[in-house]
Amino acid sequence: MAGKVFFSVTMSLDGFMAPEAVPVESVFTPEGPHDPGARRWLAKWSELQAWLFPQRWFRENLGLGEGGEEGVDNDIARGTYERTGASVMGRRMFDAGELAWPENAPFHTPVYVVTHTRREPWERPGGTTFHFVDEGIESALLLAREAAGDRDVRIAGGAETIQQYLDAGLIDEFSITLAPVLFGTGIRLFDHVDPDRLSLDQARSDASSRVTHLTYTAAKRRPAATA
Repeated sequence: MAGKVFFSVTMSLDGFMAPEAVPVESVFTPEGPHDPGARRWLAKWSELQAWLFPQRWFRENLGLGEGGEEGVDNDIARGTYERTGASVMGRRMFDAGELAWPENAPFHTPVYVVTHTRREPWERPGGTTFHFVDEGIESALLLAREAAGDRDVRIAGGAETIQQYLDAGLIDEFSITLAPVLFGTGIRLFDHVDPDRLSLDQARSDASSRVTHLTYTAAKRRPAATA
């Protein structure tokens, strides 16, 4: 179990990784969202992720056809996928993805869903199998590490799940793709994270004409010495 535990997300310039929450079933409908709030959510989320959609790797992974952009953004998106041997996500992210992902889900590895409800594994074409873990974040991570072998484990999201792993000191590294958009309101990446428990160092930065990719190492902060 030599791999790292990491997360990689896109964040708005004012610190949000998603618009304000709306019922997922109102956004991901066969005909597209009808509710004005759901349409606003989808428009803002699409603006946040706009850097990814034209990338060659993204198009290949979702079977959208040949072609696409190449460069630093494409290399980082592909590298994130290639280093991942298993993923962990929260139940809310899974519920949204179950409605939105194609039949051939884009992970192609085991995915461990942190949940309070037992469910049999859900196998999809292309190598993705969702396993449902009702024994907490550490149990889910242990299973993911075993499945990943010497590759890395990605904490896929959403924000609350990432925050739990950060607060528990279980994240080794994370990357933020900083997009030039402003949300004003929404779901903040670092809400509810205790800053006194984390020590961060910037590992690298990569910029394209669209976004800036920032990578940090994370470690538990040692308690301050007492007199």
